[in-house]
Amino acid sequence: MDLRIFTEPQQGASYDDLSRIAKKTEETGFDAFFRSDHFLKMGGVSGLPGPTDSWVTLGALARETSRIRLGTLVTSATFRHPSVLAISVAQVDQMSGGRVELGLGAGWFDGEHTAYGIELPPLKERFDRYEEQLAIITGLWETREGETFDFAGEHFQLKDSPALPKPVQTPRPPVIIGGGGKKRTPALAARYADEFNLPFTDAATAAAQFERVEAAAREIGRDPKEITRSVALTVAVGADDAEVARRAEAIGRETGELRRNGLAGTPAEVVEKIGRFREEAGITRLYLQVLDLSDLDHLELIASAIAPQLD
Repeated sequence: MDLRIFTEPQQGASYDDLSRIAKKTEETGFDAFFRSDHFLKMGGVSGLPGPTDSWVTLGALARETSRIRLGTLVTSATFRHPSVLAISVAQVDQMSGGRVELGLGAGWFDGEHTAYGIELPPLKERFDRYEEQLAIITGLWETREGETFDFAGEHFQLKDSPALPKPVQTPRPPVIIGGGGKKRTPALAARYADEFNLPFTDAATAAAQFERVEAAAREIGRDPKEITRSVALTVAVGADDAEVARRAEAIGRETGELRRNGLAGTPAEVVEKIGRFREEAGITRLYLQVLDLSDLDHLELIASAIAPQLD
């Protein structure tokens, strides 16, 4: 079971905050450090000091870390032209020595689009664009050096692109797709995804969606085992009930609710729930959503008391 740390910097974090927790992620033996890609806070937090750009952040962290994987859950396809995004991610892959993964979604949070004047097309058009964006990004990366890439879509057109720079990873960095859509999402995952992620859901719901992805993969002749199954869950672990309650309160959650819907409890409780999730949904990767970025002891506890029991 890969354990990855997943952060939400739009809720209030500076680059220095993210650097500290990324370094602690590497130091304590986790597999990866991921972050969201949002420009506006959600809920009752202040969001100060304001948003940080995901790929600027990851480029810097690529030089401050040496082992952990780095990526997004998930980059919004509405924020950047796909060619520009392909260039940015390839450069960060070079800067990291080949440790980058791209989570890419169609985009959904209308508030941040309004706040920063970014177009959020209607859902069908958004997915039409998203499908073209996936084709362009993977196509640019997979074009052999010395050859050019063309694309003629309804929303994007590329002609004689040199498809540079090249990422370190070949044929390309892993692509992560997720979401609960029952038709288009599994079909896109079957074609483009190296990993399928479901955030903040129960094991039965996750298992059903993974099966849809597997069916879509078999339909196009792809081995479903090529697509990693993963979930993301909010975490609040404590050595005892009092510490669990303190960590839940620090992120504005009620302990009982978080025990039901996330990963809250003592190490033994959390290990048991992860085991049930793995058995019922077949996951091999887990993103731990850490919302209190100042609590580095939380990562120490998870690394020492939970991770060794998941091997």
